[in-house]
Amino acid sequence: MTTARAIRLTEFGGPEVMHLDTAEVPAPAAGEVQLRQTAIGFNFIDVYQRMGRYPLPSPTGLGHEAAGVVDAVGAGVTDLKVGDRVVYMNAGVGAYAERRNVPADKLVLLPAGITDEDAAAVFFKAMTAQFLVKKTYHVQPGDIVVVHAAAGGVGQILCRWAKALGATVIGTAGSAAKCEVARAAGCDAAVDYTQADWVAQVVAATGGRKARVVYDSVAKDTFLGSLDCTAPFGMVVLFGGASGPAPLIEPELLNKKGCLFLTRPSVFPHNADTATFRANAKDVFDAMASGAVRASIGARFRLDQVADAHRMAEARANAGAIVMTP
Repeated sequence: MTTARAIRLTEFGGPEVMHLDTAEVPAPAAGEVQLRQTAIGFNFIDVYQRMGRYPLPSPTGLGHEAAGVVDAVGAGVTDLKVGDRVVYMNAGVGAYAERRNVPADKLVLLPAGITDEDAAAVFFKAMTAQFLVKKTYHVQPGDIVVVHAAAGGVGQILCRWAKALGATVIGTAGSAAKCEVARAAGCDAAVDYTQADWVAQVVAATGGRKARVVYDSVAKDTFLGSLDCTAPFGMVVLFGGASGPAPLIEPELLNKKGCLFLTRPSVFPHNADTATFRANAKDVFDAMASGAVRASIGARFRLDQVADAHRMAEARANAGAIVMTP
């Protein structure tokens, strides 16, 4: 038995509801390993869960993603050993911690060329991008792709990966400065979606051609415009809601807009079994090795500064990933 600091919530609400507590961490049970975490990733789902929008039991921890070193191995674990560097993104909430026990089948060995910090910054986001560009809609050479929130952690990865797959990529972001970040992430053009004519600007950027797929993680502020950016028989992929839930629509609207396809996928079902999860992770690591995926870290915080990290994310004041250190 050892002790470790971890973020705990006893109620849901603003950033102030997160508290740094010390708790005992038992020896790992059968099928588990104990991790000494070295870098913790932030994802916007953490905000939703802290607010109570995505229900969790109370009290609860927070966080889905971290990298670290195996310090102890439970009975029956044969594919990991003490000292292994690993990363995870779906081992149950509780990643905001110095140390924790994790099911071994939720872990992936880190290649030597990827640092712990880069892994924590990119893994969840890159696994999200992987199922978006390879499974939800398989981006092909010549496709026109629109990526909202293109300056964010997932957005930058999506833009680079879609570009590497041969697409023309139009990014949108919430300010001129963020549009510059989107262009640096590989976008052929970037448009400020706070401008009233942003849809017309997106379509004009491709010479009047609309997108085969629009990846929308902003929702409330962009969703109806996303429908207008999509070519007939194209797909709108709604995978988040940074500005709030998407407006409700009648299904007939999809017909009127060009027989569009609309989907609301999630990263976890796409990685539900261990073999698929590790195969998708290898795809991510290969993309990192090729340069198609890069860890773009926009801000770093200590674990005791977690409230500041959440405030920055909610204000959409960051460009790139947020990483926390225990």
